[in-house]
Amino acid sequence: QVQLVESGGGLVQAGGSLRLSCAASGRTFSSYPMGWFRQAPGKEREFVAAISWGGGTRTYYADSVKGRFTISRDNAKNTVYLQMNSLQPEDTAVYYCAASIRRTWPTREYDYWGQGTQVTVSS
Repeated sequence: QVQLVESGGGLVQAGGSLRLSCAASGRTFSSYPMGWFRQAPGKEREFVAAISWGGGTRTYYADSVKGRFTISRDNAKNTVYLQMNSLQPEDTAVYYCAASIRRTWPTREYDYWGQGTQVTVSS
């Protein structure tokens, strides 16, 4: 069982930056591919970014955030991050981190989810 706790959300003006963190429980954090998703009001949850297990040398992003967001991981801290730059009002959503027990790449299925953190971007 893996527990995930997100933090770092908040209110920011358009063009600003935020860094989200996701702290994971468990001793095998480094073995999990990790992902970030988001859900805006009235919309379905959508994929944002993913990072591979181990050293996290592989990443991939949704087209909508490519070049603006960066996913990274610190296995010593059992934490995955999402650095978000050049934020726009359309980035407003609840952001969730997720862990997968499947070592496949790119990772499509996730097994554990956090409770989410709200990101609001004002224009």
